[in-house]
Amino acid sequence: MSDASGSGSRMGSISVVTPTLHRAPEVRGLLENLRAQTLQPAELLLIDGAAPPGDETQALVAEAGERMPFRCRYWRRGGGTAIQRNVGIDQARGDYVAFIDDDIRLEPDFFERIMAVYSQDTAGRVGGVAGYIVNQHLDPTRSPRWRWYRRLRLFTTYEPGRFDYRSGYPINRYLQPPHDGVREIDFMGANCAVWRRAVFAGGLRFSEFFTGYGVLEDAHLALRARRHWKLLECGRARCVHLRAADGREDSGQVAWKSAVNYRFVFLDIVPDRSLAQELRFWRVQLFDLARLIAYAMRFPSRDHWRAAAGKARGILAAARMRRAALIRAAPGSAAGA
Repeated sequence: MSDASGSGSRMGSISVVTPTLHRAPEVRGLLENLRAQTLQPAELLLIDGAAPPGDETQALVAEAGERMPFRCRYWRRGGGTAIQRNVGIDQARGDYVAFIDDDIRLEPDFFERIMAVYSQDTAGRVGGVAGYIVNQHLDPTRSPRWRWYRRLRLFTTYEPGRFDYRSGYPINRYLQPPHDGVREIDFMGANCAVWRRAVFAGGLRFSEFFTGYGVLEDAHLALRARRHWKLLECGRARCVHLRAADGREDSGQVAWKSAVNYRFVFLDIVPDRSLAQELRFWRVQLFDLARLIAYAMRFPSRDHWRAAAGKARGILAAARMRRAALIRAAPGSAAGA
């Protein structure tokens, strides 16, 4: 793939932005993984959410960074992955900004494959290209949740990677089996994606409404960017998600966000909603609550009941949300509109 590597180099440099929190072993693995890339990034910007004196990751970067073929830059900033990634966007010097999580392991030709896609974009319309996480494929025929979604006709589209504007729900792009092609999508995650830096030139950033461990902040950013840019998924740019346990929130908080954050995205992305759209949104939320309660009753555990309670609290909080107040409280969401 020497041709693709050359075109990627001619097109510009890549800044890798990685938020982290108490994951020094994962950061060490990421450094080695990036060093093995056939197309090297120009720099790694590591944004550490650990409070002082948590210097383990900082010391690791200072020591290992000297051996890397790219520059390693370190910041300490808490508040959550959205805020951390914004720091990276502001400090990045490359022509492209790659969001790569510390527990993602890229195949050696990942950046080469991504830049080969950009090299075909002679009109400069593509704003972001996502890779494919091979161990996250979800077969909808084997998922009880997705079988019920279809049976109850909760969504108006089931195409992976599309946003259902009628229900406010992003359709999981990993319902798409592994593939070798390039396809257009409405949104993408921020764990293995490369963005054109120009996307952020107008002020678009992750909304600071999303605090702590991220839930849907990446889809929100992508849906706003898609108003002006084309987004693609490259099936041949592959990686693996290790799913590190450290630095994550408990199941109750994540379930709470699965109501509150989804509501925020729906209010902001679809400001003019019909009664039918509102009913669809709440049907999905109530179904997911019922699903969590049923699961907790079938497999009783503190964690499962915490998730069900968190979802119930989240639905109540989401019902009280109003778009105007949220935009005032989180001006970052309106940036780049």
